[in-house]
Amino acid sequence: MSNNLIVGFSGNISRPSSTRRFVESVTEALGRQAGLQHVVFDVEDLGSSLAAARSVTDLDPAAREVIRTIVEAEALVIGSPTYKGSYTGLFKHVFDLLDPSDLRGKPILLTATGGGDRHSLVVEHQLRPLFAFFEAFVLPTAIYTSGRDFTDGKPSAAIQTRVNQALAEASVLVKARSDAAAIAAE
Repeated sequence: MSNNLIVGFSGNISRPSSTRRFVESVTEALGRQAGLQHVVFDVEDLGSSLAAARSVTDLDPAAREVIRTIVEAEALVIGSPTYKGSYTGLFKHVFDLLDPSDLRGKPILLTATGGGDRHSLVVEHQLRPLFAFFEAFVLPTAIYTSGRDFTDGKPSAAIQTRVNQALAEASVLVKARSDAAAIAAE
């Protein structure tokens, strides 16, 4: 099932958040390139029912709708702030609630933010294995940023180059999946 949306999901647990802002900008850009609508959620959007949930059915209706939107997305832009070398616990809990087949084959563009370079491997050592477990199609290019990568809210040239590379990869996958779905529907 598809909802013709590019969905961003950020693991931030407070607002405002530089992680969410970055996920929003990448999600919006991918939506434009793919010719699809986009929406962005974060852990806060799942509300208070998330912490005690042992399955999606334990979530309140609004949180279940967020999960449904994520699962049905054409592609995901995932981002998490980095705490002590990893993603946030509630971010991981969201994905613990999903069935292992829910993200199978879904294009996923990984991003992460952190306080410095020593956290830069979070995308390779934490996020990539998490989504590999779900058999998602994790894009080869991932993007890690820290505060020094932005000036007046705009990413540096090096970061923008990585963003553009990841967007090009994601656009190809979204189009290929759309074309395959159209052929299958005939």
